[in-house]
Amino acid sequence: MEAITKFISEFANPERVVTIVKAALLLIAGLAVAKISGKAVDRTFRKYLSVQRGFIAGRVVYYAITVLVLISVLRQLGFEFTVLLGAAGVFTVALAFASQTSASNLISGVFLMVEEPFAVGDLIKVGETLGEVLSVDLLSVKLRTFDNLFVRIPNETMLKTEVTNLTRFPIRRADIQIGVAYKEDIGRVRDILLEVAKKNPHSLEEPRPLFIFKGYGDSSLDMQFSVWTLRENFVEFRNTIYLEIKHAFDRYGVEIPFPHRSIYTGSVTEPFPVRMVGGDLPPKPEYPEPPQPSAHYRPPKSSAIVEEN
Repeated sequence: MEAITKFISEFANPERVVTIVKAALLLIAGLAVAKISGKAVDRTFRKYLSVQRGFIAGRVVYYAITVLVLISVLRQLGFEFTVLLGAAGVFTVALAFASQTSASNLISGVFLMVEEPFAVGDLIKVGETLGEVLSVDLLSVKLRTFDNLFVRIPNETMLKTEVTNLTRFPIRRADIQIGVAYKEDIGRVRDILLEVAKKNPHSLEEPRPLFIFKGYGDSSLDMQFSVWTLRENFVEFRNTIYLEIKHAFDRYGVEIPFPHRSIYTGSVTEPFPVRMVGGDLPPKPEYPEPPQPSAHYRPPKSSAIVEEN
């Protein structure tokens, strides 16, 4: 009872009360200044540098001012600074042994911030996860997927995993794999594809579309048609270019084959004969010739490029 009375008398000391009030006011004002300063630095860096660097600079300023405020408050309350440093050292060593994973994520976060392989707002793919970068923190990276899910990936995982940035550059190339029947003229197919690319509003004139003959497949002549577009139009472009190629092939009578199989009754016998019954065959339709591509889209002398494996 006597100890409690002594504690209350010391706490109720006017000088002690004034000290506690000053420390509380200092803490409130200091945290407010830290928050305001961090946001101001963030806005300034975003305006002149980048969103990511503004975010990092704002966080650094906020935490630095907060640490200084806490040290000032503790000194105001009468704590010795040398004792605090000793306690902080012991606490840091114990914390390092207890949270090795967090320390690894922290170091990895520093590397990510310095290297800056992506920034806030970029679209990245990490493993099987595809989403927009919401923030790059000291311990993790936050993503928002296309189906509006929140994904948190530790920085250590980001550093060890292959990361694909889909919006790093202003343009992207769509590689369209196409197969046509063996009876088709490759040059004619090339001209039809160039015409489709020319008419598509999202197709870029430079770099020019690229036609590559890849080889002879089991049931088709395999080729690749690569067209460049702006990154913000990439999804819409891929959706429209496939439909336009299909419509053009239907219009000009270009056949897209399906797999063919031959049936044998033995190792040295002829295939089973197949014949049409039930009337004469319908007449073969006539298709118009594709228009000649413009001078801009006409490829060099060797227009069909064979890809060597």
